[in-house]
Amino acid sequence: MSVFDNIKKYSKQRGLNLQSVALKSGLSKNVIYQYNKGKNPSLETLGKIASVLGTTTDMLLDDKEKQPSDAPKHIDVAEIVDSSAMLTSRDHALSDEDQAAIKTLITTYLNSKEGQDRLRQYGGYGDDGKKINEKRSD
Repeated sequence: MSVFDNIKKYSKQRGLNLQSVALKSGLSKNVIYQYNKGKNPSLETLGKIASVLGTTTDMLLDDKEKQPSDAPKHIDVAEIVDSSAMLTSRDHALSDEDQAAIKTLITTYLNSKEGQDRLRQYGGYGDDGKKINEKRSD
């Protein structure tokens, strides 16, 4: 797959259109479409897009379909709940109050001892609470 195809694929998976990805990346709204016409983004630009999509530049550059299973995936709770994609349950939109409750529930869990232990073990976070680049083996 091309860089454009990968950006399009990950955008679709996250419920975003290419223009919103570009704008959230600090780019002009139609710049991503130029990558379908042979123009290649700089690594800096690709990094901004990858950050918005919650992926890596390697994944956007790679023509393989699968993300490495040992790569930590970092998704901020607020990004999930406050995203432009509508949260739904059984074909009904969740209200603002429901979304706030979900955000509080997830944040409370992640801040609990059990949540912190799981983040350290599986989520790519060290004992200091900061993201690390490798999966821990303990």
